[in-house]
Amino acid sequence: MPIHPGKVLIILGLVLIIAGILLILPGKVPFLGKLPGDIRIERETFSFYFPLGTCLLLSLILSLVFWLFRR
Repeated sequence: MPIHPGKVLIILGLVLIIAGILLILPGKVPFLGKLPGDIRIERETFSFYFPLGTCLLLSLILSLVFWLFRR
């Protein structure tokens, strides 16, 4: 069964809207980027940040949203 191009455009549009909101939110949501599991290493000449906890939370939320759309 082929996927209708209109559905693909709607899904891509929703993904772009969500990505835009996520780019705006980090300054507004105090806990985003500071969850347990986020790795932050800061030295005098080096800093490393990997938002593992935030990535897991976003993955869980997006998986739930896509699961609801498939039903």
